Amino acid sequence: MNQFNVNANESHEQAANFTDENNDTNTLNFENIGHPDACSSNAEGTADVEAPQVTDKDKDANNANDGDDSKQTSGLLANVTESLSVGALADSAAVGDGAVGDDAVGGDTVGGSATDAAQALNYTLEALGWDESWDAAWRAWEESMPEAVHRRYREAWVPARVALSHKRLYRVFGAGGEWLAEPSGQARASMLTPADWPAVGDWVAVVPRPADGRAVLAGVLPRRTRFARKVAGSRSDAQVVAANADTALLVTSMTSDFEPRRLERYAALAYDSGAMPAVVLTKADAVADAAEQSAFVAQAMQAVPGADVFTVSAQNGTGIDLLLAYLAPGSTIVLVGSSGVGKSTLANALTGSTRMATQAVREDDNRGRHTTTHRELMALPNGSWLIDTPGMREVGLVTGSDEEFGHGITQTFQDVESFAEHCRYRDCRHEQEPGCAVNTAIETGELEPGRLQAYRKLQRELAYAERRENSQARRVMNEAAKKLSKHVKAAQRHKTKR
Repeated sequence: MNQFNVNANESHEQAANFTDENNDTNTLNFENIGHPDACSSNAEGTADVEAPQVTDKDKDANNANDGDDSKQTSGLLANVTESLSVGALADSAAVGDGAVGDDAVGGDTVGGSATDAAQALNYTLEALGWDESWDAAWRAWEESMPEAVHRRYREAWVPARVALSHKRLYRVFGAGGEWLAEPSGQARASMLTPADWPAVGDWVAVVPRPADGRAVLAGVLPRRTRFARKVAGSRSDAQVVAANADTALLVTSMTSDFEPRRLERYAALAYDSGAMPAVVLTKADAVADAAEQSAFVAQAMQAVPGADVFTVSAQNGTGIDLLLAYLAPGSTIVLVGSSGVGKSTLANALTGSTRMATQAVREDDNRGRHTTTHRELMALPNGSWLIDTPGMREVGLVTGSDEEFGHGITQTFQDVESFAEHCRYRDCRHEQEPGCAVNTAIETGELEPGRLQAYRKLQRELAYAERRENSQARRVMNEAAKKLSKHVKAAQRHKTKR
């Protein structure tokens, strides 16, 4: 039994009496959460950056490092009143002792108060995915916190997992409770880039306030895995799609929208994240010919070598049981794919609910509509956890500080890499060089030409991203050096006048 489960009630009693005299902003912001009278009556619902109703300006504000969160929070309170005040985010089939009434569709819920939902939930940390390695990470995180932070919170913090993210407010699950959490000032100061902010699936330290179902988010534990892509548009920031996912289900449909090159991109991101990719081919009911279905499977296996491939139909249940058996209890799975491939329908089939809203594809071009506008952590009947995500318009590669970051391309294109090892020259570019084993494989039909072209394209894209990031880093360093030089000169002038 985990120490946090044993002492959960004691920690909550300490947290109930906790007051943060140095954090007036958090106190004021929390006072109005869940009170419609304090919010705008015509506020728009919150949406993920992939949602079509969000403008480019909103996307930038949603992903950029928030320099003035206090202003955004006041508007955000109106946005999350309806969708977060209830907090009934878990199905009654979830692992745990309690059940939550759920009339939600697409994340909006109706029912009791946040306090009622927090009392109804009775998850254990182990059921949420906590294990011994997370225990060690927790202790290391506590030791890294300054003494002032320890004194402020009197060590009343407990682990919790982010289940839903709405800009800078987070719905978190913990041992025996669910809270609406907002980062403290100290936590915000440590989040230097958009990727540092909590994401769905993250483990965080929170100081609960059981009386009103809210909490102060004190910090984010280091991630095991991070499924991230480049934000849409011209900016190069990384957008964290899901954190601490063990498996990435790359979802695409067996229709005219099937695109192997897109699968290769998702696979490269999945391998770089640390999650194991698997391919799910949806809408099997739309493919009556067994030979045609086998062709789709063969293309998927070629696009993601070594990955398991599943064919499913959420309409008639084909393949759902087999897919559920593949998902290990206690693990976390993220669904990624384009709009219209059936991710939300698949999520409903796996959870045995209708919580995620769905729409039919457009009849004229068979393209999907953006329906899911948020990311959400949901419990599956077998004890695993599922993160559904909005459809992605752009799937750009990102760089990382890890020395092995970028190996996703190597893993995805194992066939190209294996042939390249037999080239006569080590620096062979696989163009017109003599003794090129890759070109020989293409000529003999062992390698598809499109695979080599996609391999080159992703390598160029990753190299460009690295150059751009290095250029930005140099610019930041130069600006810092200029500011420091100005301060030194100003100090010297002041000293001379005295």
